[in-house]
Amino acid sequence: MDRYVHLLSERFPNRSAVNTEIINLKAILSLPKGTEHFVSDLHGASNAFIHMLKNASGVLRHKVDELYQDTISEQEKRALCALIYYPDERLELIKNGEINPANELPQDLIANAQAEVLNLWYHRRLTQVTDVARAVTVKYSRSKVRKLLPKHFAYIIEELLHESSIERDHNHYYNAIINGIIQTGSGDDLLIEMSYLIHVLTIDTLHIVGDIFDRGPGAAKILDVLSTMHDYDIQWGNHDILWMGAAMGNRALIATMLRVSIRYANIESLEEGYGINLLPLANFAIETYGNDPCTIWQTRDFENNPRLTRSAQLMAKMHKAASILQFKLEGQTILRHPEWQMHSRLLLDKIDYTQGTITLGEHTYPLTDSYLPTIDPADPYRLSEEEEELMVQLERSLRKSEKLQKHLRLLYHHGSLYLVRNGFLLYHAAIPMNADGSFTAVDVCGQTVAGRALMQRTDEIIRCAYFGQGTAQANALDYMLYLWCGPQSPLYNKDQMTTFERYFLADKALSEEQKGAYYTLANQEQTCRTILTEFGLNPDTGRIINGHIPVKTIKGESPMRANGKRFVIDGGFSKPYQEKTGIAGYTLIYNSHGIQLVEHEEFESRQQAILSGCDVHSHTLLQDFSGHRMRITDTDLGVELRQQIADLEKLRDAYMAGEIQER
Repeated sequence: MDRYVHLLSERFPNRSAVNTEIINLKAILSLPKGTEHFVSDLHGASNAFIHMLKNASGVLRHKVDELYQDTISEQEKRALCALIYYPDERLELIKNGEINPANELPQDLIANAQAEVLNLWYHRRLTQVTDVARAVTVKYSRSKVRKLLPKHFAYIIEELLHESSIERDHNHYYNAIINGIIQTGSGDDLLIEMSYLIHVLTIDTLHIVGDIFDRGPGAAKILDVLSTMHDYDIQWGNHDILWMGAAMGNRALIATMLRVSIRYANIESLEEGYGINLLPLANFAIETYGNDPCTIWQTRDFENNPRLTRSAQLMAKMHKAASILQFKLEGQTILRHPEWQMHSRLLLDKIDYTQGTITLGEHTYPLTDSYLPTIDPADPYRLSEEEEELMVQLERSLRKSEKLQKHLRLLYHHGSLYLVRNGFLLYHAAIPMNADGSFTAVDVCGQTVAGRALMQRTDEIIRCAYFGQGTAQANALDYMLYLWCGPQSPLYNKDQMTTFERYFLADKALSEEQKGAYYTLANQEQTCRTILTEFGLNPDTGRIINGHIPVKTIKGESPMRANGKRFVIDGGFSKPYQEKTGIAGYTLIYNSHGIQLVEHEEFESRQQAILSGCDVHSHTLLQDFSGHRMRITDTDLGVELRQQIADLEKLRDAYMAGEIQER
């Protein structure tokens, strides 16, 4: 007898228990599949992301429209949605008198009512929020909903969800519950709990296809919110790897993370988000570049950026200091790993420090900034004593940040380089390919791999950088730099990263970066079919979801590529990208009816959303409704549940045959 079946008997000790579970699992298989939301490239845009979760990318507003159509006004719909999105804040405004509940109710209702306006408002909103909650729970089993209910309100919420305010026989009972809630002063608490239940159940699973960090200030807030969610996963992006490597002590990535953060005036993420002390960097920058105007190092859009909390001159000096550290530390790492074949990125030894020029190949170019006092021409990649001391302080600060280390653990626990789920293949950027469409063979820490094997091996190395030991861990941690900027990295896949050229050379042609063959080939259906097959998916029904490359909607680009086989869903959640994209992000929604691709407009502000009920306007670009409503039996979960049923049936047979004694 199968050892697993014996173990299963501990949980299901007799045929009655087995049959009950089989009935339960078969019933679950018949339920509609849960709604999956796919987003990418959040880049610290926490307010827009949080609002997207609260309104479920427009799904909740659509539910309200379906439920009430033209039976309530547009103003009341907006007020109801704002309450569901931000219940704590909205109720506070009502209690403080900043919102008059009478303005949110139909005037004929107020005129004919015997109760006080506030009680009338509570009765109407509790009924409406219950209606919405009932609409979003309909696709779940009662047991699943029950597990998500707050203990102190579980009985009341369950009764409300399964009673009706319309059916005559139950009307008095339903109203008695609502009135009891109001009379006991529990209206606020129940509205808040019901709203949070709606948030949880509207998005069954959230997939983040890379790049939580950089550009915007709210990466820590995003990860704090994710830590409270019941089902989500992350496919690491290049900017996530940058921060993960920095948090683990990769010095080149620490310097790079600092440079990028300062360049975008995003030191909030470091100082406020994670409590990183930047004072040592500021002091070093002042001492080293005190009389240097640092003209080319001005923080991006420093004159108009409200997040620029230090003087522009100090930020420019810090920017330069971090950049020089990056170039030195990158050089040290590349020299340690000749197998990366990145010697072309060793540029500090190509500089004539007397003339202020650099020789690349047969050509010599003037540097836009030749004041480089910390570089020793005889040993240009060596840190000065002051730089070494600074790096020790910065590394210590990152390692001692409890929140950063907590978020690092979360990124590992919920993250992976790629994911196969319900017919979708998710990865952030690329799978290196040759011009002929074959997969590129890449040396990943001593193993030459390609295609799916490359992705699996790279995932292993990323984990080894955190969980490994000794030389293997040290090499894996170094490899995090290659993943950030290496030519055959599945998170980068360009011939070079020309950061140095963009700063130091006036000729923009010298800073061009050539994308790998993947980025062109992946727009062809046959290439996508090849990739899907490589990962064990049906090429006829499977689809690929990527982020990484902003979709320039403003220039007519489409997120749907390769005849619908591939979706690129980097739509510019973060404001710095919105000039390129013309929009403010995409959400791909996959529910029991099919696929919807939702395009978002810019999120105005959290305060406006709370106060006036203004929302992110979302436009559905694609609806792929097949006519066959997908059930859980059609999903990966369905495969698991059917296997569980098969195992339970073996246990039942064992009981019936007397091979295992019932208890």
